[in-house]
Amino acid sequence: MAEVEEGRKPSEESTDESEEEDSEEEPKLKYERLFNGVTEILQKDAASCMTVHDKFLALGTHFGKVFLLDIQGNVTQRFEISSVKINQISLDESGEHVGICSEDGKVQVFGLYTREGFHENFDCPIKVVALHPQFTKSNYKQFVTGGNKLLLYEKNWLNRWKTSVLHEGEGSITNVQWRANLIAWANNVGVKIYDISTKQRITNVLRDNVSLRPDMYPCSLCWKDNTTLIVGWGTSIKICVVKERNPTEMRDLPSRYVEIVSAFETEFFISGLAPLADQLVALYFVKENPDHMDEEFCARPRLDIIQPLPESCEEISSDALTVRNFKDNECRDYRLVHSEGESLFYIISPKDIVVAKERDQDDHIDWLLAKKKYEEALMAAEISFKNIKRHDVQKIGMSYINHLVEKGDYDSAARKCQKVLGKNMELWENEVYRFKTIGQLKAISQYLPRGDLRLRPAIYEMILHEFLRTDYEGFATLIREWPGELYNNNAIVQAVTDHLKRDPTNSTLLTTLAELYTYDQRYDRALEIYLRLRHKDVYQLIHKHNLFSSIEDKIVLLMDFDREKAVDMLLDNEDKISTDRVVEELADRPELLHVYLHKLFKRDHHKGQKYHERQIGLYAEYDRPNLLPFLRDSTHCPLEKALEICQQRNFVEETVFLLSRMGNCRRALQMIMEELEDVDKAIEFAKEQDDGELWEDLISYSIDKPPFITGLLNNIGTHVDPILLIHRIKEGMEIPNLRDSLVKILQDYNLQILLREGCKKILVADSLSLLQKMHRTQMRGVRVDEENICESCHATILPSDMAKPFGVVVFHCRHMFHKECLPSPGTIPGVQFCNICSAKRRGPGSGILEMKK
Repeated sequence: MAEVEEGRKPSEESTDESEEEDSEEEPKLKYERLFNGVTEILQKDAASCMTVHDKFLALGTHFGKVFLLDIQGNVTQRFEISSVKINQISLDESGEHVGICSEDGKVQVFGLYTREGFHENFDCPIKVVALHPQFTKSNYKQFVTGGNKLLLYEKNWLNRWKTSVLHEGEGSITNVQWRANLIAWANNVGVKIYDISTKQRITNVLRDNVSLRPDMYPCSLCWKDNTTLIVGWGTSIKICVVKERNPTEMRDLPSRYVEIVSAFETEFFISGLAPLADQLVALYFVKENPDHMDEEFCARPRLDIIQPLPESCEEISSDALTVRNFKDNECRDYRLVHSEGESLFYIISPKDIVVAKERDQDDHIDWLLAKKKYEEALMAAEISFKNIKRHDVQKIGMSYINHLVEKGDYDSAARKCQKVLGKNMELWENEVYRFKTIGQLKAISQYLPRGDLRLRPAIYEMILHEFLRTDYEGFATLIREWPGELYNNNAIVQAVTDHLKRDPTNSTLLTTLAELYTYDQRYDRALEIYLRLRHKDVYQLIHKHNLFSSIEDKIVLLMDFDREKAVDMLLDNEDKISTDRVVEELADRPELLHVYLHKLFKRDHHKGQKYHERQIGLYAEYDRPNLLPFLRDSTHCPLEKALEICQQRNFVEETVFLLSRMGNCRRALQMIMEELEDVDKAIEFAKEQDDGELWEDLISYSIDKPPFITGLLNNIGTHVDPILLIHRIKEGMEIPNLRDSLVKILQDYNLQILLREGCKKILVADSLSLLQKMHRTQMRGVRVDEENICESCHATILPSDMAKPFGVVVFHCRHMFHKECLPSPGTIPGVQFCNICSAKRRGPGSGILEMKK
């Protein structure tokens, strides 16, 4: 609490926010002393009472003076009221009238800005005075005073003061509070409430601890609102609510009654109470009795915030206040008054006045910073940046960064720079140089601005040089992530080149140099490095920047790196690199040429037709499994050349295919039988060719070879009559599995018989079905009307005069004739055919329908 500690004497102690300054719980209130004119007043005099208005303060002293003060404690007016203690000061709501009473019985009520007033001297001490809250208005010129009795003064229509006794006979009146139409006062017996509008006393709240002297432990009264009164006496607190009585229950009772909604005991003696929203602020007088001492002594007073409950309370916060001369004070020496407008609480003691305020966001941030909770402070400042007055978000952020740097958490500090420094380029550069000084440029590098807002190129170059000196991988990462516009590309290229002179095979530096060349649009240099490194991005670079003209002489390198990708790229871009050019470049590398031409052939059998002859040798050398498919699919391959190569290399299967394709099936079959000795292939070949002579040759070749005969017997049944083969088998020849083969022949024969019978049944059924359908169709009637014509004379089929007899002949083919237009009947008596369908040989027209009339 710096404001309190300033200006204190060495012998004085300041007001603390808490007994433990290092407490992790944040205080709810902040405190400061009222200085300026108050300091001078209390050096010569002592405070006895004070009242608060939103615009000013009114302070009464033990020497009978009243001072009007501004909020800062400066004296604005001074009144000499008496030579003895001022007991109470009362102000109306407007702050234009004041009521003062003193220990010598003087009562003064006067206007601060008018000459009207009331002055009276009583023969006993007047302890309390209270003005009507609306005293300024002419019809509310009322006030009460309290000594041995409570008197009400009212100004009548003659402008004279009329006095009436509200209460007497229960000792001195020690406190009075007036709110709206309700007056609450305390005497030796308890607390009463009087309704000025109905002129009825509505309650009597007895005090609990009658053993305490009322003059030493006075009652504290405070109105929370127009109907809620807070009563504190000794160690007891009661909250009373004034309520309207049900009209049916009134009888002779007052129209209002009081309900005590909360009553509880406290640990210490109450010197003052004030409301704070739904909570209470309580000023406690504390006495301590150490174990080794017999007598109690006065400790520092406490200001607590408590949450009232029906029968107890919950402590929210508690602050021990080191007010001046607290050891000499009694419970009656302390007062607590509050300003409702600003939630200000004034703790008055004879030699000190302390102001307690609710802590605002600035105070919250101060506490967080003091506890080194910088992240929470920064978050609070960002959320409430419109409301904070003493703090700046960026300055708090800088404090947080400094704290992280001091802790050695450089990465977190660098990360916070993004959020805190924002668009302030000067601060950014200062931070970069600071990180350089402490050797942590790497930490801040990944958080530097790199968008529309940028630092000077020298800053980025300085960081790149640092990485290049200590961390090649980190340098490469920055080059990939940073846009090239951030730094001088040529300078960095030169630096990398210098490092490569010392380490020419470093792949990381070479890759990074290629990226720098790419940004600088020196694609040839970049491509050369990528190919040398066999880098995966080489193909992407070629496509992205259309470097096909640059790779015409590097096709071999590309294919050595990745044949599949290289060939796909070349074939996809034939318009940029022709097939002839690729073949020319690969002429000295036939294995690569074969890969290229093979994929070209797979894509289109006709594109590389002029290289098909060359491909025969390439397939024979490097890819024999694909030679036969190539020979089958190619229509541009010279068969003689292919046959020559296959015969030279003794490729039997390929030779057989070529011989059969060239028409020399017998020679092909002979090779299968003699060189392959594969009867199944021979039979398959004979089936493909479907030539009787081939089957004869196959049987002749196999007739003296029992295994071949077995194969023929198992497979020949569906193409050649097995009897021909069986008749030619020599008697006595032992044939493996003959019985099984004969059984299979019989089974195949039975199967063929069954298939034929099945087909016959299906054919007969279908024929019958179609015949029935045709019969039904031909038996249907045929519509004849004026639109039909005679197919012979082409006149309308029906005569214009339907009354006359006429004859029409309609065939089942729907051709129509006049009867007289038909030619003479045919050779078959009684059967006539349609001339048109007969001429076209369309048989169905043979039937006839005849219509006569």
